[in-house]
Amino acid sequence: MRITSLSARKIKASNGVPTIQVIVNKRKAAAPTGESRGKHATPEYHQDIQWNIDAINHFTELKSLEIKSFNDLKKVESEIVNKFNLEDVKQFGANALFALESAILKALANENKKPLWALINPDAKDLPIPLGNAIGGGVHVHNRDAPEFQEFLLIPQTQSAKQNIILMTKIHALLKKEIKPLGKGAEGEWQSSLSNEEILDVLNKFPSIKIGLDIAASSFYEFSNYKYKDKTLSPQDQIKYLNDLIKKYKIKYVEDPLYEEDFQGFSKINKNTLVTGDDLTVSQIPRLKKAIKEKSINCMIIKPNQNGSLIEIKKIFDLCKKHKIKTVLSHRAGETLDPSLADYAVGFQADYIKAGISTKYREVKLRRLIEIEKS
Repeated sequence: MRITSLSARKIKASNGVPTIQVIVNKRKAAAPTGESRGKHATPEYHQDIQWNIDAINHFTELKSLEIKSFNDLKKVESEIVNKFNLEDVKQFGANALFALESAILKALANENKKPLWALINPDAKDLPIPLGNAIGGGVHVHNRDAPEFQEFLLIPQTQSAKQNIILMTKIHALLKKEIKPLGKGAEGEWQSSLSNEEILDVLNKFPSIKIGLDIAASSFYEFSNYKYKDKTLSPQDQIKYLNDLIKKYKIKYVEDPLYEEDFQGFSKINKNTLVTGDDLTVSQIPRLKKAIKEKSINCMIIKPNQNGSLIEIKKIFDLCKKHKIKTVLSHRAGETLDPSLADYAVGFQADYIKAGISTKYREVKLRRLIEIEKS
């Protein structure tokens, strides 16, 4: 395939924040935007979004490249480094790089009459299990009475992607009566003034699902302690508190239970659950390698636009699989109607996909997963 047309423009993500859309040979790809960002993540843009839009719109050198496979993205990255005199391709900006590479892959898949996931891995067989954000708290909720934990997740346990999604949607609807929510958040999650434990008590009523938590502990870590509304916990007490919750509620998944620099503390969280790095690892290979060395995690969130390079994202998946670390391909707080997260989850053979439950921006990813299951 040769790139015959290339353009970029600004669109709005679901949270109203501007983001970038790239169009290659009439195939569109867009990058989401994050609200909670680990400090070690790749910057979204080189200077700002307009700089990257202008750069892509005048990037005539790409039109001379022959793109035949996923690995030919290396050619694209080499052209970016040379064109803009960068030391590392990620200096181009994670959102811009991801949207560009994704649009190129979509165009290539279209030319080859293949689904996007099969272009990445034609031998892919397993479908990821969805993780759905049902009740929100933390920095995603502008309410002083909100629970400190950022997300209360549903993890369905059926053998079908379609049935898993139906089950999540059903329980999400039932929760409205159970918790009498204050409203909905940006991801369609219910907002509540119940405490962390009160919400866990409610979720524990549904035996058909497992419970997951995104603690996002860095968001309430202050002066070397964890500040809750009713208590202040030392790092040691935070570990004990969470291990007690894991045992009491048989919690399946715990994301960012501690401050994002506490690799050693992560290693002390009960590994009978999926101890998951997000802000800890921010989809970066050096952070993942440190977490492996410290035995910090047995599961990792991978967000394509936290890194930018799909070549490097594949290396992260390969490294996780080598060290038996489960993988979760994840959406962001500010999403677009681009459904390709589902294709990447299947193509990279992620164990889980975190794509929300409600709102059209989340549902489009889940519908795409169902389509892939049918194919």
